[in-house]
Amino acid sequence: MDYYRIQDKVISWDKIEKNLRKALGMRSRGFSQQETAQRLNMERTFISRLEGLGELRKGKSIACIGFPVGNKSEITGILEHAGVDYIFILNEQERCSFIDNLSGRQILNEIMNITAQVKKHDIIICIGSDERLDLLEGMLDKAPINISLGPSPITEDKYVDPQELRKILRSIKDAR
Repeated sequence: MDYYRIQDKVISWDKIEKNLRKALGMRSRGFSQQETAQRLNMERTFISRLEGLGELRKGKSIACIGFPVGNKSEITGILEHAGVDYIFILNEQERCSFIDNLSGRQILNEIMNITAQVKKHDIIICIGSDERLDLLEGMLDKAPINISLGPSPITEDKYVDPQELRKILRSIKDAR
């Protein structure tokens, strides 16, 4: 357990986290900010600020970009079934072919085109190495939902947990 001493008070991080989870859980089940605040003895403005702190995006359209995904067909199928609007998933061989078969100018144009396509969407799921996720986040104007495949560099296909992806997609769908 984490405790913090602030002047003459001792604060429990576990207690804070438990109450935050309760508040967000109630809000996701349809309780109003006012109802949630009253039931948890909080101020409504705190609930509003809490939601603002954690908000990734508003909206409905979803894009997913990722590489190198070993179980590409399974992941693509899950994304298609969930109605994801833009899907750009590559395995390691496709990623290498993408680089090897294009000139520098073509690669730059393709990357710019892909970035423009992805930025059109309200919610973006990024799958990749830690370094690539950081780069993608820097290129986008809003925080993506990241699925890390591990530290860079990655030179082989990585397995993406279908259950983790389904969980993310369900939470996005529920938030619509």
